[in-house]
Amino acid sequence: MIAVVQRVDSSGVSVDGHTVGEIGKGVVVFLGVAEGDGEKDADYLSDKIINLRIFEDSNEKMNLSLLDISGEMLVVSQFTLLANCRKGRRPSFVDAAGPEQASELYEYFIGRARRHVEKVATGQFQAMMKIDLVNNGPVTMILNSTKR
Repeated sequence: MIAVVQRVDSSGVSVDGHTVGEIGKGVVVFLGVAEGDGEKDADYLSDKIINLRIFEDSNEKMNLSLLDISGEMLVVSQFTLLANCRKGRRPSFVDAAGPEQASELYEYFIGRARRHVEKVATGQFQAMMKIDLVNNGPVTMILNSTKR
């Protein structure tokens, strides 16, 4: 499971011109589910993300987590994170989980995050989405549950 985490001042996601999720200060998580991923991968990433100290304290040091600042989270499913671009010019997605498995783990990840984060908004699984975000920093982290 791969997550691209961006620290944001605000973010929103829309489908067909309608807003389906939006947050204020917090993180946007683009989440890719790989074939063979399971709940342990989602547990690891959700715990890591909500406790990752990427927000500045009063000394302008990254010492605070999403929980410390009562931040919000927007989770967007993004299977293209599993693209293999090593051969040729067309990305291969053979490493991405199928829609049923990916949807199940995406929902599991969201449920797990909601146990700890007051506001967790989402995109729409398998939809063409438009994401607006104001990246703060910019701060962007790439996390992979198989590379601990």
